[in-house]
Amino acid sequence: MKEIVKTENVSKIYQKSRGVPIHALKDVSVEIAQGEFVAIMGASGSGKSTLMNVMGCLDKPTEGRVVLDGDVVSTLKDEELARIRNKKIGFVFQTFNLLPRTSAIENVELPLIYSDMDDIEGLAADALEKVGLAERVHHNPNELSGGQQQRVAIARALVNDPEIILADEPTGNLDSRSGLEIMALFQDLHAQGRTIVTVTHEVDIAEYATRIIRISDGRIESDASNHNVRRALDELEKLAETREVEA
Repeated sequence: MKEIVKTENVSKIYQKSRGVPIHALKDVSVEIAQGEFVAIMGASGSGKSTLMNVMGCLDKPTEGRVVLDGDVVSTLKDEELARIRNKKIGFVFQTFNLLPRTSAIENVELPLIYSDMDDIEGLAADALEKVGLAERVHHNPNELSGGQQQRVAIARALVNDPEIILADEPTGNLDSRSGLEIMALFQDLHAQGRTIVTVTHEVDIAEYATRIIRISDGRIESDASNHNVRRALDELEKLAETREVEA
């Protein structure tokens, strides 16, 4: 199976006030293969988001190597990293990171602005259709629910057809039903062959992935397949049935 991203003995040290070093990552080695759906779990401050940032070329390791799609990226200059991020990685964040006065389709078009692709609007419209927002392409974020805004963010992450999607606490700002809908969408994308890594501190969310990596104090605590994957779509159907009975 093709390897998408690998960290080799990666450490990340931040220098805080008074010169006290913070060891966010300590000798972390992880491999993510094509088509995996991986959850990186850990408490606040455990290093999980730092690991995702290093994997996603948003930050460079202090020590060790990062290999993305066969290329060593940990030593590249910022301009080269930006080019690779835009081409090979799709990001989804807890706060959606949408431009407020810009329509859904224009938000999705953003990663394509500096590309040489034809029919940017058509590609963005297709991405929005894939996440169930074909009828909302011209709505601004303030006209959309939180779950719909996150779907726009996922469409934006998909529009470049990236090698991997990295999602940092993607359900953190959503109610329980919207969170289920987002995880059902990720499970559907995974079933289509997408490689997805999501960072979360919630056990319930991690259990929708097929592999769970637990990190604590900057080190990998465990890394195992999840043989009892929760199915978000099943839970949504049960929730709908319950509400019908109550009504």
